[in-house]
Amino acid sequence: MRASPTETTQAIAATGLCKSFRGSAGKPVHALRDVTVQIGTGEIVALLGPNGAGKTTLIDLVLGLTKPTEGTVSVLGTSPRQAINSQRIGAVMQTGGLLPDVSVEGTIKMIASTLIDPLPIDEVLERADLTDLRKRRVSRCSGGEQQRLRFALALLGDPDILILDEPTTGMDATARHDFWDTMRGQAELGTTIIFATHYLEEAQNFAQRIVLLDGGGVIADGTPAELQAIDSDIRVEYDLDGEHHQVTTKDSADSDDLVRELLTTTDAKNVRISAHTLEDTFIRLTRKSGYAGDAGNTGNTGDTGDTGSEES
Repeated sequence: MRASPTETTQAIAATGLCKSFRGSAGKPVHALRDVTVQIGTGEIVALLGPNGAGKTTLIDLVLGLTKPTEGTVSVLGTSPRQAINSQRIGAVMQTGGLLPDVSVEGTIKMIASTLIDPLPIDEVLERADLTDLRKRRVSRCSGGEQQRLRFALALLGDPDILILDEPTTGMDATARHDFWDTMRGQAELGTTIIFATHYLEEAQNFAQRIVLLDGGGVIADGTPAELQAIDSDIRVEYDLDGEHHQVTTKDSADSDDLVRELLTTTDAKNVRISAHTLEDTFIRLTRKSGYAGDAGNTGNTGDTGDTGSEES
C-alpha cells in the first residue's frame, strides 16, 4: 500500500448528493436524496439497505461512473476519476469483467499489464487465496472463486480504498465465510473498506460502522451497537392457556416485574426474555422512513445502475 494520507484526510467526502433519472414512463426516479457521508481513512463501513435503497448508485458516484444531479463527492481529497486513474481506489463489483476461457493467473497478468507498478502476481494470488487455483479457467471457477478473482484484480493497483458492491450475492454460506476471511486480512493492512450489502449479518460481523439507507436517503449512521441501541425495547414471550403471548417493555425493570408476576401468579410456561436485535432496528427504521418502494415501483431502483435518462 502506498504512503498513508494524513489522519485528517477523508477517504470519502460526499455532500448533498442527489441523483435522479427519468423512468420508462417519464416519471422521475430519485435514486439518492441529499446524501451527506464522510468516511475516514482506515474505516470499515457497510452501506446497508434493502434493494432499491441507493447503495449501488452511491458507489457509482464514488467510482466516478456517473455524475450527481446535485452535490459533490471527493475521494482522498481529489475527484473520483483522479483517484481511479492514480490507482488509489479498487472495486469489486457484483458481476462482469471476466473472460471465461482465460485462467485465473492469465486474467490477473492481463490486467496487471495495464497498470503502473502493480503488485507482484504471486502476492496478489496469495492475498486473494487463489494460489492453488492459478491455472484454473475462469469458467470452471465457482461464484465465490470468481469474486475472489475480482478482489485480486482490485488489489493489483495497491489501492488505499476498496469498494465492494454486494460482493457475496449468490454465494452459499461457506463461500461467504471464506470471502470475508480473505477481506479481514486486507483490513488488517489498514485499507479503507466500503461495502454495500443487504445481509445484516455481514454488516454486523465485519463493519465498524453502518450507514443505513432507504429510498435513496441516509436514515441512520453509527456502529452496530449504536444502531441496535436505537431500539432498546425488551421482549417478553410466554405461553398461557394454550396461547402464545408477546409483550414489549421499555426497560429491564418493567420486564423483570412482568416475569416475576407471570411466574408467581399465573401458570405461564416457556417464559423468554430477549432484547431487540439489529434486524428489529433495521425493519423499524426502514418502515418508518416512508421511502420504501419509491424507486422500485418505477422499474429503475437505486441499486440497478443508470438505466434511465438522467435528470438535468
